[in-house]
Amino acid sequence: MAVTAGERVGRGRWRYLADRQRLLGPLMIAPAIAYIVLLLGVPFLLALVLSFSNATAGSLSFSLVGFKNFIAIAQDSTFQRALANTFIFTFVSQVITLVLATALSLALTKDFHGKWLVRLFILLPWAAPISLATMSWVWIFDSTFSVLNWILRAVGLLGPHQWLYWLGEPALAMTAIIIIQIWRLLPFATVILLAGMTAIPQDIQDAAVVDGAGFWRWLFEIILPLILPIATVAVLFGVVFTFTDMSVVYLLTNGGPYNSTHVLASLAFQRGILGGDLGQGAAIAIFLFPLLVIGAILMLRIASRSEVGV
Repeated sequence: MAVTAGERVGRGRWRYLADRQRLLGPLMIAPAIAYIVLLLGVPFLLALVLSFSNATAGSLSFSLVGFKNFIAIAQDSTFQRALANTFIFTFVSQVITLVLATALSLALTKDFHGKWLVRLFILLPWAAPISLATMSWVWIFDSTFSVLNWILRAVGLLGPHQWLYWLGEPALAMTAIIIIQIWRLLPFATVILLAGMTAIPQDIQDAAVVDGAGFWRWLFEIILPLILPIATVAVLFGVVFTFTDMSVVYLLTNGGPYNSTHVLASLAFQRGILGGDLGQGAAIAIFLFPLLVIGAILMLRIASRSEVGV
């Protein structure tokens, strides 16, 4: 089959482009950059403009008011409670998740019967839709039919006249939210740490056994330092995800009781979307952005230094 002049020109242009990496690289990555700019950059700039305005839902007119929204939310007791809840929610869930993920990863590196079934059960929370899973947790924490309370009473931790109202008391409601978040993030953290542990050369572990290192010394002096870079990345993803997530709070308690379980994401949604105050909602939503950027930079630097040290 004869090749036409147009096809020869097209092939020549493609070969010219393929041979020039400086031109081909930016061209290949351009769609991804455009996608990120449109999906993240434009909404962020819009939220930034709204946070300095008095914009409200249902009205196209607004004016810039400077830092008025930030001053107003800083003096709001509900915002102060949501800010504290965000840090508590993130810190406690990440610490417990990291400890449990490390234990599960160590267990899954061993060979035992039913290992594939254990892995399946561990990954189920990550695959389950959060709306469906939270409905199940609502039943578990139900004020009347709580299966968790019945278990606690059956094992003797609750007396015959004691009953925990998980979603009716602020401290218990916050505890319930943290439990669900740990349940959600544990599969992700376990898979990442398991990948890091399986990548550790076996000769390093064999050398530790020959030198007489016990379990705790083997764990804290060999395993944990070697997986620190990948553990830092897992924590970074978990922190960013938890800081910006509102689904568990919104579906389980909707910020109650008495706005005591709001985090910044859920409070921003309540003020900006449900309440119609787009200016204050945007100000709450981007309040922690500088802190997240600083935290991400610090974590990535720790991970890079640890990797260089290894």
